[in-house]
Amino acid sequence: MRNKRSIASLLGLVWLLLLATLMSTARAGEVANRVRERGQLLVCIWPAYQGISHRHPRTDHLVGLDIDLSIELAHDLGVALRHVDSSFQTLIPDLLADRCDVAMFAIAVLPQRAAHLNFSKPYLSSDIYAVTTRSNRVVRRWEDIDQPGVRVAVQASTFMQPVMARTLRLATLVVVEPPASRERELESGRIDVFMTDYPYSRTLQRQEWTHVISPPQPFNVVPYAYAVKPGDDAWLQRINDFVGRIQQDGRLAAAARRHGLADIVVRP
Repeated sequence: MRNKRSIASLLGLVWLLLLATLMSTARAGEVANRVRERGQLLVCIWPAYQGISHRHPRTDHLVGLDIDLSIELAHDLGVALRHVDSSFQTLIPDLLADRCDVAMFAIAVLPQRAAHLNFSKPYLSSDIYAVTTRSNRVVRRWEDIDQPGVRVAVQASTFMQPVMARTLRLATLVVVEPPASRERELESGRIDVFMTDYPYSRTLQRQEWTHVISPPQPFNVVPYAYAVKPGDDAWLQRINDFVGRIQQDGRLAAAARRHGLADIVVRP
């Protein structure tokens, strides 16, 4: 009797696995089909990411490396392009709810994100950089950051948040939630320094009031990739193929040079 039950259970398990495989196969290419039928590629961006996907507050014009590359992806697919505003806070629900077909805004590949999303192969990588004011007398060097009384800010849901939370021992961590901004918090004196990545730090470095501090040695380098909803391996492969092409044909390198990001390009 037990053997019959075991065999029945095993057959049931095999059937479930077969059904799951068939369902997965049926779904393969779902996103590509949807994009083709719609005639439009929906790309999630964070429009406040200078150097990557930034919308000018007065003109609404989008500029940045991933704005350029999303245009290239749509061109390769032979469809129109529409950018969809997203953020690091809403990235996962936006993709899972099909608000966009792919997220293209230099997304750090983190375990907590990889648990919900699929990532392309990396095309950029970045360490963490510190930004303070030129007039700040508290933080002048990297060694001044983790000191008693220093208030260190990070943007909510960025990869800097968990890194600094586990790294800081003496300083106070401040998590900045929109609509507040790290720049306003810094200019007001409510924080002494904020942590950001290479693309954002390069933009701020060109401003007269900021002082960007690089880590004296690699601090926490992470890969950046594009993100898609899981369950469609064919679509993920299309995105990976695109990353491979732009690495090989020079489009990634050219876009990176235009936006001052050549130093963080991941080469094939």
